[in-house]
Amino acid sequence: MPSQLWPYITPGIPDELFEHLPGIPLSQREVRLLLIAQLRLTSDSVLWDIGAGTGTIPVEVGLLCPKGQIIAIERDEEVANLIKRNCERFEVKNVEVIEGSAPECLHDLKVAPHRVCIEGGRPIQDILQAAWHYLPPSGRVVATAANLESLYAISQSFSLLRARNIEVVQSAVNRLETRGFSQTFTAVDPIFILSGEKLD
Repeated sequence: MPSQLWPYITPGIPDELFEHLPGIPLSQREVRLLLIAQLRLTSDSVLWDIGAGTGTIPVEVGLLCPKGQIIAIERDEEVANLIKRNCERFEVKNVEVIEGSAPECLHDLKVAPHRVCIEGGRPIQDILQAAWHYLPPSGRVVATAANLESLYAISQSFSLLRARNIEVVQSAVNRLETRGFSQTFTAVDPIFILSGEKLD
């Protein structure tokens, strides 16, 4: 359901509409659109967003899936409060913010996911394998990698878990920006988006 701040049914909220904190990751709009496409959501999906950062994915998915339930997991109290504030800004009511460290906090979650989004976390292999345990058959994981080490760790985890329908997409986005008197294209940092489904 649209909010007053974003009265549209399409995703792609401009980054500047979100409240953010210095140093806290924000999934940029174009990358966010690719990630949401890979989630393959339904109107009543249950999504775990692990390492939710600024809360851009929970807000977008909360608006797209009004009958769904989004669990945003963030280990830092200040960042967890930022996610709550962004949900309030966009009048999103179906996001629950859990302050905790994955994978340890996952066993406390009361609702099992249909989809899992992993946007961060140092022990990414441990997080992915633990989250995989809670997925139903045909459940789906989407994870992002900003460096070669994370890309390798996620790929290796998918292989060990025997994930099917694996897809890997790398974003390559340039944005028009004004620099002085001229307009130039500036590259957005490339991100790998990996997705896979549970076989059984």
